[in-house]
Amino acid sequence: MKTVFYSFVVSMLLVFCVSVKADNGESSNQAVKTIKTEESAMQSSAQNPMPLGNFSVSLAVKDLAESKAFYEKLGFSVVAGDQQQNWLVLQNGDTKIGLFQGMFEANILTFNPGWDSTGTELDSFVDVRELQSLLQAQGVQLATEADEASTGPASFTVSDPDGNQIMIDQHVDKP
Repeated sequence: MKTVFYSFVVSMLLVFCVSVKADNGESSNQAVKTIKTEESAMQSSAQNPMPLGNFSVSLAVKDLAESKAFYEKLGFSVVAGDQQQNWLVLQNGDTKIGLFQGMFEANILTFNPGWDSTGTELDSFVDVRELQSLLQAQGVQLATEADEASTGPASFTVSDPDGNQIMIDQHVDKP
């Protein structure tokens, strides 16, 4: 149903824009080409969302050992981290959670540009500073920023309208 509605709206916009552009001295054929290019860009943008990288939830925990034992009962196993440094990353299938004791106050949604869901470094990805610039261009307020003059690992944070923290945390150099 959404696809039918979307097609109808795009068709109506095409008709409107062709007549407006034709009235402004542009040929109808050129107006149609322009509209089709704009429509293709809109569809491409909808099909290719902002590539944020690997996703995990970073949980602020009170007792790392107790939380680790709990999540292991849910089928998670440790894949990274250091219990002596009060942090672990656990995985169950493609789902990852980070357990962090005493490192931050609230839970954080975490994205890692440059990593796939297994933590393997990608050959190609959008750098964290580029993602930061894209969000700033859209008017998103940043809580912390990556140094735009730097290269390699960096991070920035934002909060959603409900105050949930989101961290874009790149651990690798861009090839």
